[in-house]
Amino acid sequence: MTAGAPSPDRRAFTAIVNPAAGGSASAAALVPVARLLREAGAQVVVEYSRDLEHAAALARAAADAGRVVLGVGGDGMVGCVGGALAGTRAVLGIVPAGRGNDFARQLGIPSQPDALARLLLEGEPRPVDAIDANGTPVLGSVYAGVDAVANDNANKTRLLRGSAAYYIGALRAVLAWRHADYVITVDGREHRRTGYTVVAANSGWYGFGRHIAPDARVDDGLLDVVIIKRAPKLLFFTVMRELERGAHVRRPQVEVLRGRKVRIELADPGRTLPYGADGELPGTLPVTAAVMPAALRVLAP
Repeated sequence: MTAGAPSPDRRAFTAIVNPAAGGSASAAALVPVARLLREAGAQVVVEYSRDLEHAAALARAAADAGRVVLGVGGDGMVGCVGGALAGTRAVLGIVPAGRGNDFARQLGIPSQPDALARLLLEGEPRPVDAIDANGTPVLGSVYAGVDAVANDNANKTRLLRGSAAYYIGALRAVLAWRHADYVITVDGREHRRTGYTVVAANSGWYGFGRHIAPDARVDDGLLDVVIIKRAPKLLFFTVMRELERGAHVRRPQVEVLRGRKVRIELADPGRTLPYGADGELPGTLPVTAAVMPAALRVLAP
């Protein structure tokens, strides 16, 4: 929000939906919430974005007009809209309408229309941290390894959609995986590890309901760095099953570090790996993830 812009009007909302990414489901989730908001006397404007870049521009314009911005969709859309508002006085509301809704789950945001509308109307903005990932603000986590490869595989799968595409992409990624040699620098201290993935987590959840970092908090000014180290592939599948309840962190193959600034790179300069951020794939390693303390105000319990 630019200097001198009006404070957010808690009764004026701009909802941003991306029709190209599960837009019908997002619109369906928004309709009953918008109706309840309007019945309570609030103003609700719906904007349909062409892509994530357009969604970010719409979010900034709505915030500059002093409106509460509603990110309608899954983690990709919420991360894009929230990232565009990070570092401003804007207020973000979340309408969970994706497959994972991991950031909303971390914040305890309800999915039931009546409870969600009540939160948006009556809730107080809660300051939460964000992550600067190679210069781009994201909300949930930055990850590099077999999970990002699985994400890439799912994006390239044309015959399957949704969770089926991700599961097939993940299976292909694990079966073809060759352990990566990582150089992980946390607050200036270097760690060399070999294994499957490194996750710099602001939110504890990622990957459609997997509790990758059970102790992560969005308001502690720290990132939880979860490293899944070298292990037989059969054991790795067991670790994946344990992610749903967070039991994986008790295994010796899993290490958790904490810090404010994390750089993830490969020791082998001839190898290329993508990194993911809030379900998107912005680029390839190296990536630097730095916490942005209290960078965003969110209507959350």
